[in-house]
Amino acid sequence: MATFGEAELPLVLVHRPPNFHFPFKHRLQTHFRLLDPLDSDPPESTHSFFSRHSASIRTSAAAGTLLSPTLGRHFPPDVADLAVALLIDVLRRVSAGFRYVRAGLWARNGGFPLGFKLGGKRVGIVGLGNIGTEIAKRLESFGCVISYNSRKKKPSVPFPWYKNVYDLAVNSDVLVVCCALTEETRHMISKDVMTALGKEGVIINVGRGALIDEKELVQLLVRGELRGVGLDVFESEPDVPQELFSLDNVVLSPHCAVATPECFDALEELITVNLKAFFSNKPLQSLVPEMLSRRYEVGTMEPASVLDHVYPKGPAMDGGQIASRDPRQDSYWSKI
Repeated sequence: MATFGEAELPLVLVHRPPNFHFPFKHRLQTHFRLLDPLDSDPPESTHSFFSRHSASIRTSAAAGTLLSPTLGRHFPPDVADLAVALLIDVLRRVSAGFRYVRAGLWARNGGFPLGFKLGGKRVGIVGLGNIGTEIAKRLESFGCVISYNSRKKKPSVPFPWYKNVYDLAVNSDVLVVCCALTEETRHMISKDVMTALGKEGVIINVGRGALIDEKELVQLLVRGELRGVGLDVFESEPDVPQELFSLDNVVLSPHCAVATPECFDALEELITVNLKAFFSNKPLQSLVPEMLSRRYEVGTMEPASVLDHVYPKGPAMDGGQIASRDPRQDSYWSKI
């Protein structure tokens, strides 16, 4: 039962996947009274919880807040940093060299296979949104030659644009995949695209696992038909194809490109500012684009409708905008 002081605070519903814990939840509680279905005793279904509390709750703080466009200025640099780190690791064999030294093979066998220079590589970026732009900015400073594929050519961008990913692959040494996952982009990095990239080609994926045909990727790697890959995302997370574990030209990361303390500090600030603005009847700093024309209060909706609005199921967009699918099904959140 809420104390008198708590009762005076605005009431906010926290909706999150079971394994996602707000790292700053205790700080939010100094400003708001939080209702979390996962904290109920005994445990209660989300729809049941919504039904019981919807009349008294005006807004919801959800994990989906992470996908708001305003955070686009915070997310892309962190994701771009990891994309470049994965590429350098694959080309210069950093992780493979570490394993070689740790296993005592340097002392026993001597020399280690040479890595490859990053400068001068032709890098094709799949999805030149906010993240892709940050990646291009970093790689250009290394002396890479940038080109890109996106739905439309961007008039203000000086890099060559390819209408389809196949042509991009033909003209690239490296593909960096950072677009959104939609029905149209699922498995867009197909066997044909990877074959077009060639045996000296490298693929980096910081987008979504299903953007790549993972089974075909594994087969090409096992047969030595790609130089290497760096993957932060996988098709059936957290399950990763076992064949990848024994390959020295593969660098794996547990879907954590965006997960930095600085990013969560920015997230905390945005959530707090937005909630305070909402309860003060002031404009929010960020809205999911699909909802820009809809001002709503959770108390006016049926539970299923609330969930659909908190987690929009519409088409995805580049640059940290609408989620390509329900974040409740995204295994990334279980890893934070």
